[in-house]
Amino acid sequence: MCLILLAHRILPEYPLVLAANRDEFYERPTASARFWPEAPQLLAGRDLQGGGTWLGVTRSGGWAAVTNYREAARPMSAGRSRGALVLNFLTGEENPGDYLAAVAAEAQDYPGFNLLAGTPEEAWYLSNRDGAARPLPPGVYGLSNALLDTPWPKVVRSREAFQLALNLPGAEREPAFFDLLSDRREAPDAELPDTGFGLEWERLLSPPFILSPGYGTRSSTVLTFSRSGEALLTERSFPPGEGPGAFEEARYSFPLRSVQQGF
Repeated sequence: MCLILLAHRILPEYPLVLAANRDEFYERPTASARFWPEAPQLLAGRDLQGGGTWLGVTRSGGWAAVTNYREAARPMSAGRSRGALVLNFLTGEENPGDYLAAVAAEAQDYPGFNLLAGTPEEAWYLSNRDGAARPLPPGVYGLSNALLDTPWPKVVRSREAFQLALNLPGAEREPAFFDLLSDRREAPDAELPDTGFGLEWERLLSPPFILSPGYGTRSSTVLTFSRSGEALLTERSFPPGEGPGAFEEARYSFPLRSVQQGF
């Protein structure tokens, strides 16, 4: 997962709105979002190599998503799988604050990560490149492969478009979210971050939607919780190398258990 946009308690009728792209090597085997047979409360995609997931939601209103932290100076894949960070929260019983505090105690066992986790009422953030877990106040947030709200061009551009889309009439929001997630424009060289991978890779990785011969955006996801207690997850999965115009779409709508109206 390499781009996450989060509106936490901004819209009166939708306490949670999340829009995200997952970027990965095309050769890494993946299953699209579905309810897991061994964990029927969990709706998530599945990393068939590492066994975890990059983004998921439960029938009781738990949600979580992870991105890696891009840094050439340290191995990107050594240590425990980051997908387990999402999976363990969504299949466990801890509240997000307690869970992230426990993760923080062993965070250096994982390669660099950013973890968002929450419920309809709260959102928490933890990176093992930035100290302790913290609750997020109501707001609009952008996350890529640096710390939360680091002003990389894709984060700045996408967050601005996300904020505009949040103000649209209800039926127009989801198409606008997918439009901004499908943005393939590269950032100007002068605005690119330097994460140690060289200019060619920084250019390739700079759009919200990445397309290259071996690596790119594998899926786009929009998740909402309504104040009436309904969850809606829409996922678009993309064939390797074919861009945002070719996709398979899955939609899941379900009531949130143990959630009171008016949260």
